[in-house]
Amino acid sequence: MSLAKQWLDNARAVMGNIETTQMENIRKAAEAMADSIEKGRWVHTFGCGHATIPIQEMYPRIGGFVGFHPMVELPLGFFTHIVGEMGVHQFVFLERVEGYGVEIMKSYNFSPDDCMWIFSHSGINNVNIDIAFEAKKRGMKVIVYGSAAAAKGKKTRHSSGKTIFDIADIVVDSCAPIEDASVVLKDHQDKIGPLSTMAFVTTVWMTITTVAEILADRGVKLYIHPSHNVPGDTTAKDRLADALSEYKKRVAGV
Repeated sequence: MSLAKQWLDNARAVMGNIETTQMENIRKAAEAMADSIEKGRWVHTFGCGHATIPIQEMYPRIGGFVGFHPMVELPLGFFTHIVGEMGVHQFVFLERVEGYGVEIMKSYNFSPDDCMWIFSHSGINNVNIDIAFEAKKRGMKVIVYGSAAAAKGKKTRHSSGKTIFDIADIVVDSCAPIEDASVVLKDHQDKIGPLSTMAFVTTVWMTITTVAEILADRGVKLYIHPSHNVPGDTTAKDRLADALSEYKKRVAGV
């Protein structure tokens, strides 16, 4: 079997596990998020490294809608220089610095009606844990997506002794393997073909579509980011302007 097919089979298995084991938790998370958005408030989203990718998938994004506020700290999300300034060594150091998340949270205004949605594959790094603790202090519901079952027993790096999964009000398991990479390569110790990003993006859209369904059933108007590349759609520009106007109005409080 080709390695491409092996990765595809592994990805399908993860998606199947999400479907069979996580639908109830996804629904719980979506209901909490819908409550925040209906009140005109935010679902704040946070992650480090490749866990910023699901955040970028939410908004602004065609088919996404206003209500999700990205918190992407540049040194924790832009490390594609690899070496030199803002390289991988600095990123790995920073995501493990206890107290950094406390400082990040000082830059925003929050409400107890908000949710904090955090993506963390392993659940053990300090910045994510700081963010979770600070969100709880401010009365927010903390929702965490990550490889919860596979990470069980891993030692946290945080002085509290807790992983992010211990702190969360709601956990959705991404069902990705804790080592992330999933395909064995001959003559090499390390596997290739990670799965966590695919799993995160899968759970993101399962969750957001559920949030949309809940809000639509409640009669709440969604400000959806439209495609502006469809020939003949003469109102897309206006709908985009409406969505960005709503986002501006809400973000003024953040």
